[in-house]
Amino acid sequence: MTVTAPASAPKTQQERTADERLLRTSPLKRVLGRPELGSVVGALAVFLFFSLAADSFLRASSLSTVLYAASTIGIMAVPVALLMIGGEFDLSAGVLVTTSALVSSMFSYQMTADVWVGVGVSLLVTLAIGAFNGVVLTRTRLPSFIVTLGTFLMLTGVNLGLTKLISGTVSTKSISDMDGYSSARAVFASTLTISGVPFKITILWWFALVGLASWILLRTRAGNWIFAVGGNKDAARAVGVPVGRTKTGLYMGVALGAWVSGQHLLFSYDVVQSGEGVGNELIYIIAAVIGGCLITGGYGSAVGSAVGAFIFGMTGKGIVFAQWNPDWFKFFLGAMLLLATLLNAWVRKRAEATA
Repeated sequence: MTVTAPASAPKTQQERTADERLLRTSPLKRVLGRPELGSVVGALAVFLFFSLAADSFLRASSLSTVLYAASTIGIMAVPVALLMIGGEFDLSAGVLVTTSALVSSMFSYQMTADVWVGVGVSLLVTLAIGAFNGVVLTRTRLPSFIVTLGTFLMLTGVNLGLTKLISGTVSTKSISDMDGYSSARAVFASTLTISGVPFKITILWWFALVGLASWILLRTRAGNWIFAVGGNKDAARAVGVPVGRTKTGLYMGVALGAWVSGQHLLFSYDVVQSGEGVGNELIYIIAAVIGGCLITGGYGSAVGSAVGAFIFGMTGKGIVFAQWNPDWFKFFLGAMLLLATLLNAWVRKRAEATA
């Protein structure tokens, strides 16, 4: 007599999910799946190009100059990249840097307070502007382009109008003789010498922000929320993701980066021109896009934005080291943007095809 074994019950969704998690992903698939892969390839190409085109490019002092130029962009490119992963833009990021510097300088000078008081007030004001962008965006559901364009225009007018009203000119007064200036300059604009080569402290700020942003994206619940709201905010809201708080937090992250950049601007030059910063927001966005962030949101990385900023630094300073006409920089910038976007799209398709 033959006994037929009973058919096994179909697997539940939980069991299928567990099985899929046990599958091993090949190293090639993991590499192809990284959003910054295209920018890394581009960075290597730019590095090799200028290494051959400019004899002085490989010197340690030249590397220090390139890293400094990259850090001034990268400090802002990191939070802008997170915001883009969350599906939004901030066109006020460039002038917000100037606003941060102006608040620190004018508050300290007019109130004859310790410089650190002005720095603290600037942090509060800058974060409040970031929160304003996020709250208006989530409450009105207007496109971020419109909301932040309005903030951009308002800040541009306020920066110029208040500076001329208070100082009588388009620039702030010197605060270099005030209490706390030396210690604040050491934090935001000092130079560290390593093996005889000077490195600006902004490089450390940049690396720290990249590390913090990467940890948030990859190791925390907030990182999952950022990818979720950037991919599909309605679906994210349906599963309990706090979409409004997440987007507001991202705008405040951009404000934090603007505060750091603004303090560096102030303590590097002592005075601030009220018209600075206009147009820099596009540079931050371009660095993030070159680094692998999608315009549509839901995809990208903090490391990629750092690589994008590094490409900026290499190109800007490489043209100088090669003794070319710097007027061609914008041409190279546009070409890099197009090539990087095409390369990132190709890498993403290859990753999806091999998944």
